[in-house]
Amino acid sequence: MADFDTIYEEREDEANSIDSYSIYVPDPIIIRGAGNVTIFGLSNKFETDFPPRLAAKVAPEEFKATITRINNVLRKALPVNVKWLFCGCICCCCTLGCSLWPVVCLSKRTRHSLEKVLDWENSHLYQKLGLSWRLNKQRCDSSSMMEYVLVLEFIPKVPIFRPD
Repeated sequence: MADFDTIYEEREDEANSIDSYSIYVPDPIIIRGAGNVTIFGLSNKFETDFPPRLAAKVAPEEFKATITRINNVLRKALPVNVKWLFCGCICCCCTLGCSLWPVVCLSKRTRHSLEKVLDWENSHLYQKLGLSWRLNKQRCDSSSMMEYVLVLEFIPKVPIFRPD
């Protein structure tokens, strides 16, 4: 009973306090192209199969609607790119390779259109759910070539109870 009025000071190690506030962020979900035509690394479609890791985050209908919007952009743009690529390859010898510039510019425009669609999706729905879409260039599994894939990242939540 003699220690009843004694005040003890508890000290926390900084290492323990950092570990108790660590934020777990799951690995991003990567969606590869599933089409039969690939031009400059961009496939002509992506699969609409719902990844099981998104089960509690996004409704399957919303995910499918996003992939459908992306596939619509690709369906409109890639046939034109194929025609220009075919014409560019035929005239390549005569123009010293300059006939391939239109298809390079069209491919860049298609990527820009996809990024605009993904930005719109992020701002209207996915950022509110703690997710973010982006188009990323990645090495193929089977070869040394590069391809564009869709990356669905989890945005870490801000710890509001963490002291400054």
